[in-house]
Amino acid sequence: MLNSQKLRDLAPEIDSLRLGSGWKLDDLAKPQVIIESTFGDSHPGSVHLFDLVEAVKKSIYKNGGFGARYFTTDICDGEAQGHDGINYSLASRDMIANMVEIHANATPFDGGIFLASCDKAVPALLMGIGRVNIPSIFIPGGVMNAGPNELTLEQIGKYSAMCKRGEISKEEYEYYKHNACPSCGACSFIGTATTMQIMAESLGLALPGSALLPSTSKEIYDYCDIAGKQIMNLIKNNLKPRDIVTIKSFENAILVHAAISGSTNSLLHLPAIAKEFGITIDGETFDRLHRKSNYILNIRPAGNYPAQYFYYAGGVPRIMEEIKSLLNLDELTVTGKTIRENLDDLKKNGYYEKCSEYLKKYNLKATDIIRPFNNPIGTNGSIAILKGNLAPLGAVVKHTVVPKECFNIVLKAKPFNSEEEAIDAVLNHKVKPGDAVIIRYEGPKGSGMPEMFYTTEAIASDKELGKTIALITDGRFSGASKGPAIGHVSPEAAEGGPIALVEENDLIEIDILNRSLNIVGINGERKMLSEIDKILLERKKNLKSFQSKYDSGVLKLFAEHAVSPMKGGYMK
Repeated sequence: MLNSQKLRDLAPEIDSLRLGSGWKLDDLAKPQVIIESTFGDSHPGSVHLFDLVEAVKKSIYKNGGFGARYFTTDICDGEAQGHDGINYSLASRDMIANMVEIHANATPFDGGIFLASCDKAVPALLMGIGRVNIPSIFIPGGVMNAGPNELTLEQIGKYSAMCKRGEISKEEYEYYKHNACPSCGACSFIGTATTMQIMAESLGLALPGSALLPSTSKEIYDYCDIAGKQIMNLIKNNLKPRDIVTIKSFENAILVHAAISGSTNSLLHLPAIAKEFGITIDGETFDRLHRKSNYILNIRPAGNYPAQYFYYAGGVPRIMEEIKSLLNLDELTVTGKTIRENLDDLKKNGYYEKCSEYLKKYNLKATDIIRPFNNPIGTNGSIAILKGNLAPLGAVVKHTVVPKECFNIVLKAKPFNSEEEAIDAVLNHKVKPGDAVIIRYEGPKGSGMPEMFYTTEAIASDKELGKTIALITDGRFSGASKGPAIGHVSPEAAEGGPIALVEENDLIEIDILNRSLNIVGINGERKMLSEIDKILLERKKNLKSFQSKYDSGVLKLFAEHAVSPMKGGYMK
């Protein structure tokens, strides 16, 4: 018997309440499907989801089930940037996942379809899917169109810094701002939102080919229709997410992540999702798998094209075809078939030919967007995990966007205890070539682990600083960040990690190829690492204990329970 029908017997009020909600009598005995989305009016990635929800609801009904709409909207990292609002971003992921658990478990459901587009919403729903473990399908909300001359939102931070430095006019800057988001959908570059849509499909939890569809396309509604039919099959066969997703599924996702030069925030999200499936992955898993893969996707910010071209070139299936030799092809997916079977079906059904019709309008070939594996843009994936006396538990860098001049470099530390102090110093030329900008007390326990997006953009867009300094932080970065940026430094400063002990003019050595991040000198003078260790111990004796500015509410709760960023930054 279906779970929904068992609980109808236990809770006789259910029928009455559902009839009062507009259900018909014969709807009560149908398989019940929760349709959980992050629809809301807050930003382009959520505002269009209601129409997709309606399409899903109709398809479920057409295929013999009944769908109930539930909403827990997300926030927009872009709108939260530049003020304390961004401190709530990572914590919102865990709160949305909690609401999925509450919605799905407080009322009897037999299956679920989950829809989201953006940074925290996608991983939150995937965490919820693993936690409630009912037959489920995730539908990515797609990607927005690019603006005039292929303008995309991640360029606005650069133009803002250029305007403040007087390099472009205010009128030019305003034009860029007003035309960067011409439609709904996730922002059109490989940031966290688009990366996580790709990760959902790579894990086998979204239908093949459904990630990063243009949100204004007919195809995204076709997938809603297919999902409504397929969820009924999953319910019939009682095929649950934990039956589908294994450690090998996560390895597949990380290999795809390497191929696309995915967002560094995935190192927070994939471990947190894995935990809900009873699986453990960490930064070392990423580093090991990235070393095996090649970077082949020519999409911004590391590449040249807007993200809508990803689907035109064949999407996740094309990426998987190129890295086929590395993948675990016999892992199950929400189709009820394996990755291998899905890829074969797509080839037989003319999927790639249909996608490439779009590229003809732009005089491009699929290989312009997704390079062959044996002719990559770069090798060793895109992420490196650095360790050393500055980051004993690790730090992360996206090496595909780091200037080669910064791969092995020694810099003088210039520490700041907040991003606000750091960006002021960068924009007002208080930071000089050869400096290592240290931003600390911005980890999960410090301030909720906000993004350092505007500071990275200010550095990357500065012709003098972009190749001569680095930014090192226990905070995190936007998926759109470029330049010499190292984040997630662990242990964080709020826990008394070594980043809290750095002083002005300490020498910091970055060695990306050898995966190391070390303090190698004091006050500009090189010293043995054993001497450095003794000095850091002395400094720690005088370090004042960290006092959070949040004494109530969500961020206090998050700070008290968040694990290390290298483990996923989730609330334990």
